Amino acid sequence: MENCSKSNCPSLHKTEVFTPADQVAYAEGAVVSRTIIENGGGTVTLFSFDADQGLSEHAAPFDAMVCILDGEVRITIGGRPYHLKTGESIIMPANVPHALEAVTAFKMMLVMLKA
Repeated sequence: MENCSKSNCPSLHKTEVFTPADQVAYAEGAVVSRTIIENGGGTVTLFSFDADQGLSEHAAPFDAMVCILDGEVRITIGGRPYHLKTGESIIMPANVPHALEAVTAFKMMLVMLKA
């Protein structure tokens, strides 16, 4: 997974209007991530996945909301598959295994709250 570093991603400033999908680019055969907010309460991270890319099954210790910004993805949560497309969201419960598989190239915003 490629990360958007400070050298190749301009910083966003508080009160700046932006379009989340425009803040992370697609990369051929890769997954790209860019953290927008990170503090003690949680994180907001943008991801782009090329077609046929994904994340293997894993669990997180906190609830997380996935918002699909572009494209289509199959998300499996606790063994149950969900097909999401642009504009749709789902909440993945804490400690429940989940996996992602790109149906098409897609972008998502992941909001994880720790408190």
